[in-house]
Amino acid sequence: MSNWVKVAPFNEIPKLGARVVRTKTTDIGVFRTEDDRIFAVNNSCPHKGGPLSQGIVYGDKVACPLHSWKISLVDGKAEEPDVGQTACFNTKVEEGIVYLELKE
Repeated sequence: MSNWVKVAPFNEIPKLGARVVRTKTTDIGVFRTEDDRIFAVNNSCPHKGGPLSQGIVYGDKVACPLHSWKISLVDGKAEEPDVGQTACFNTKVEEGIVYLELKE
């Protein structure tokens, strides 16, 4: 079963920026790219747990603020030569509002 939760109005997530959604079990970073795509990944870098929402967004990646690991916003995988992955979440935009799908 899935549950779509409201994150924020689309225009309140800055280009190349992020918002954090806190759930009972994890923090999720919701990112907006330069070309206005919305992605969501676990807010914890697979390397040392750095807060990805505080990293630099470029293209469809985010650079972790701790050690500059580059994490794909599309599939959550670390860019080579680094190895690791973080969870991804579905998003949608309806009537100017960003939603995040949480699995139960």
